[in-house]
Order: sequence, then structure tokens, then C-alpha cells
Amino acid sequence: MYGDSATVRKILTELGDTWAIVGLSTNERRAAHGVADVLQRYGKRIVPVHPKAETVHGEQGYASLADIPFDVDVVDVFVNSDLAGPVADEAAAIGAKAVWFQLGVVDEAAYERTRAAGLDMVMDRCPAIEIPRLG
Repeated sequence: MYGDSATVRKILTELGDTWAIVGLSTNERRAAHGVADVLQRYGKRIVPVHPKAETVHGEQGYASLADIPFDVDVVDVFVNSDLAGPVADEAAAIGAKAVWFQLGVVDEAAYERTRAAGLDMVMDRCPAIEIPRLG
């Protein structure tokens, strides 16, 4: 388990409400689309990050984390584990406070680097499952 309950709670309730969602597109069949909807319903501002830079759920998309012209609190990662490490490194580079790797996304080396950089991190969990559990 990569992310104890205290870290999950901290990311969801204390670190800020602007969430960049890497891999979020207009494809409603993708998990990122539904998770973004849940996060919005819980008061989070979602920022789609996808090469197509599409507007999703009414929010302007960006092609990369570096293209976002405002501060991001949490970077939620919906890419394959092979691609997730560089995204975590980018999250640290833009000054995010936390990184969240979705269910099935695991990169232990990225976890160690991200934590060493001072960011909170959760791997292989879903905020759309966790946030309703907070009560």
C-alpha cells in the first residue's frame, strides 16, 4: 500500500483544491472522465492535461503540466505505469504539493523520488473511491 489513510486524508482535505488530471480527455468511457466528475462534485477544480488540450467538464485543458498558467495542488495521474514516473517528476518541477497515481499505476522509484522531493504521494488508489469515505 502506497499511501496510508492519513496521507489520503491530507491530500483530499488539506493540500488544496486544484487538481491537474493527467490523461483526462473528452472520452467518457475512460476512468479519468468519471473520476474528474466526482472530484468536481466534491468541490475540486479539475484541470485536464492531455496532448489534445481538450476542454472537459467545462474546464480548459492543457497539453502538459508545464503549460498550466496557475498553481496546481495535486497531480492525479491516469497514464500507464511506464509513463507515470516522468509525470511525477514534472509535478515536483511545477511545485505541486502532492501526486496521486490511480488504481493500477505503480512506480516505486517515482514514489521514492517524489517523497524525497517533499511531496505527499499515493499510488494504486482512486480519489473518487476515497473521498466519499471521509464522511
